[in-house]
Amino acid sequence: MKSNWWLSLFAVIALVFAVACGDDDSNDDATPITGTTPPPSAEAPPDAQPTKASGELILATTTSTQDSGLLDVLVPMFEDETGYSVKTVAVGSGQAIEQASRGDADVVLVHSPAAEQKMIDDGNGVERTLVMHNDFIIVGPEADPAALAAAATIDDAMTAIATTEAPFISRGDDSGTHTLEKKLWAAASIDTAGQAGYEESGQGMGATLQIANQKNAYTISDRATYLSQSDNLDLVISYEGDPGLLNVYHVIVVNPEKHTGVNADAARAFAAFITRADIQTLIGDFGVEEFGEPLFFPDAGKPEPTAA
Repeated sequence: MKSNWWLSLFAVIALVFAVACGDDDSNDDATPITGTTPPPSAEAPPDAQPTKASGELILATTTSTQDSGLLDVLVPMFEDETGYSVKTVAVGSGQAIEQASRGDADVVLVHSPAAEQKMIDDGNGVERTLVMHNDFIIVGPEADPAALAAAATIDDAMTAIATTEAPFISRGDDSGTHTLEKKLWAAASIDTAGQAGYEESGQGMGATLQIANQKNAYTISDRATYLSQSDNLDLVISYEGDPGLLNVYHVIVVNPEKHTGVNADAARAFAAFITRADIQTLIGDFGVEEFGEPLFFPDAGKPEPTAA
């Protein structure tokens, strides 16, 4: 009986020893526990690519940004960089602001300061940011029948057009250019109602320049659109350089709290893009190679340009 007890004890000890040796052998080829650092030979995962946004951005803007060719450069860059698809609606600044104020656009890029401020005051726009400027010019036939080359001031130039009854084509479309034109007539105490030679095209800047060209007439244009189309025009710059002809552009995000359908993320992305340092440099260089001068002057981060 006693010998059987010792034999049983010996068998148990031998079994424990065998199990212990087996565990040591199996650890040599064990798979690493999940979450531990992989062996040096493991292949590292590829770098994660940044996720682009998706959706549509509706940009309401003035015809000058489109007709000058600037948006043909900027919009594809923005789309490629962000993933947003841009629908551009190029009309007069007044129409662009009206569209945005109904909530039918996400962001505006315009050049009509008084109308822009009203959009902000009415709560339809937020985050109005300075982008760039250029200037307005009066262009007309090379013969210069109103002798604008001799005008000392813009008031003198407008008065000369009226008194000589020289043909003049107005945009007549509530654009920033048309708003400035009406301001200039008023400052010169001239009522255009019934004025001989005065016509309204009701169209954008590019089309108005073509009509003025066909009719051998004067018109007011932003410099960028005129330069971009000058190869197809007989019109020349008849008057320029007056401080009252300053032309300033701002970008405005449509208020998403008032207009719930607005794509505010896309609008803010576009505003950040067009005011970014590298894009501002691109804007300042735009047109230099082709025309020998920039079509726009970048202003983001600078004091507001003034006519004085």
